[in-house]
Amino acid sequence: MTQHALQTVLDKKKRHLLTAFAEKASGLGFDDVRIAPADGIPEAGDRLRRFLDKGYHGTMGWMAETAERRSAPVNLWPEVKSVIMLAMNYGPDAAPENHPLAHLQDRSSGGISVYARHRDYHDIIKGRLKELASFLVSRAGGDVKVFVDTAPVMEKPLGQAAGLGWQGKHTNLVSRDLGSWFFLGAIFTTLDLPPSGAEEDHCGSCRACLDSCPTDAFPAPYQLDARRCISYLTIEHPGPIPGEFREAIGNRIYGCDDCLAACPWNKFASAAREAKLIAREDLKNPKLADLLSLEDAAFRALFSGSPVKRIGRGRFLRNVLIAAGNSGQPVLLDKVRPLLKDADPVVRGAAVWAYRRLAPEQSVLAVRPGEMAQETDETVRAEWLAPHRL
Repeated sequence: MTQHALQTVLDKKKRHLLTAFAEKASGLGFDDVRIAPADGIPEAGDRLRRFLDKGYHGTMGWMAETAERRSAPVNLWPEVKSVIMLAMNYGPDAAPENHPLAHLQDRSSGGISVYARHRDYHDIIKGRLKELASFLVSRAGGDVKVFVDTAPVMEKPLGQAAGLGWQGKHTNLVSRDLGSWFFLGAIFTTLDLPPSGAEEDHCGSCRACLDSCPTDAFPAPYQLDARRCISYLTIEHPGPIPGEFREAIGNRIYGCDDCLAACPWNKFASAAREAKLIAREDLKNPKLADLLSLEDAAFRALFSGSPVKRIGRGRFLRNVLIAAGNSGQPVLLDKVRPLLKDADPVVRGAAVWAYRRLAPEQSVLAVRPGEMAQETDETVRAEWLAPHRL
């Protein structure tokens, strides 16, 4: 057999393999599958270093610690030849009550990011990736590794290199078929598979995502300063939320979907929105009054299997108290007052801020001396001593 004929046979086998693989992926709930070469993101490392040098990662020190391994797939696993990137849609359905920003119209409720209203996507996707990886190895051999967000893998640049979509001006991946609402998973393999081809940028002159950000977290298109991002502030940031962002957070209690929801490409994604991931009804705009009463056991029970559980009760109640302070509803004071004595100083500090926003000034002046006499945490004392109702 000639070299050309041999290559034709091998190429045909690979096409059959990839067709079967794509069918298997679809059966497991994935909406798209594409392939990037392991060396397909040569500029990603430099972009990451510029991001880190500007301090845009905030307190996420792990990003700097893993920067070298993160910058290229071969730095994480030298044997990798191809990266299979998969997308799974999680977009909300088109019903008005399920609009991702519906909570903004009801300040008595809290907004949880759409992705976190389901069971933890890490658990959902990783198991399915492992099944796909086993399918691949059983038919083609090679070694594989699977990743879902927790390893030092640059999923978004790899997704663009594979052709799943492009990194929009909000830095998230955008697809012409799925809009901005999809999870990413990666399978690293030692197999040399034919790449799908990178996707081009289709943002054009649109600024919808940039202009929608409540805290101006985009210093420029395609750049994100996480320190100003509500998703970072409500999930990754460990301490008190800086005062300058509290009003802008509104009633967003876990993450922020404003820039994703603003993307015009979402309107083309409706055909792909099959009910593969069903949001929990109790996590669609829950009432602040109910959340303010959560003790630790109740918090863990409510968010069992949810990504919200990861941030813990203290950080979550901090967010809920910020939303309460922004609610304009003094009726919530009955729920806020007990948290002035919470064991967690982060909760107490946020409770002081909410109390001062909701209570009459004379009430604040009446209780402040007694509260200050008992308070030993300097950050909480600073909340009581702020010169005005922030």
